[in-house]
Amino acid sequence: MPKIVLHNAPQSTCSQRVRYTLHAKGWTFEEHKLDLFVGDQLRPEYLKINPNGVVPTLIFDGAIVTDSAVIMEYLDEMSSGNSLVPEDAAERAHMRSMLRYIDEVPTPAIRIPSYNMAFLPHYQAMSEEEFQALADSKPLRREFLLRMGRTGFPESDMEEALLRLKRGVERLAGWLAESGGPWIMGEKIMLPDIALMPIIVRMDDIGLATYWDEFPEVARWLEDLKATPEYEPTYYAGSLLTEKYPHLKTT
Repeated sequence: MPKIVLHNAPQSTCSQRVRYTLHAKGWTFEEHKLDLFVGDQLRPEYLKINPNGVVPTLIFDGAIVTDSAVIMEYLDEMSSGNSLVPEDAAERAHMRSMLRYIDEVPTPAIRIPSYNMAFLPHYQAMSEEEFQALADSKPLRREFLLRMGRTGFPESDMEEALLRLKRGVERLAGWLAESGGPWIMGEKIMLPDIALMPIIVRMDDIGLATYWDEFPEVARWLEDLKATPEYEPTYYAGSLLTEKYPHLKTT
């Protein structure tokens, strides 16, 4: 068996999709949990393996792999058992177009309500100088944090993010209708399901489940995901925002 080490954070949606993939592939792995609020991802030893200063990072028999979407495909390629991608080349291309949409539309959109509704108090407790220093230290998130500031993202940003999330739910419903379900690409769970899962779970977590009230197929898809054996070890205690922010379920 290969030696697998995963550097990740419990509440990170990108970490959650990789943890699910590891469990789905049956890999045994060593987990290093980073506390993003204290800056573990910006420590010199971590920046040596991931200069972007974000999670997750996978080390597979010494090979360093970053970016959650890349890690998911890499893990599938490293084992022929329980493949999470289609056998047909055209279907694999279709799958990758789905992954591209997920990473470009709902994935960045979920960060804005997550930060405004859950993480903002942490930054408000900082001085202006401390917040600026923190933002300057983040290779990939500097502009994101500066736009948020210590007062939160403006209403226009929230509206745009929520619109993107709504479109993401509509796209998911369309994919399920096209495939006939129960999964995005048909009878078997595949990488698009896993990639989109943390976003829909997070939406549910922060009170946005009404977005699929008119799409019962999305609600069924989410319940089916929660019933898979990989879900519970992926969402262990502390990995949901409501574990730390219980008020969010009633927001």
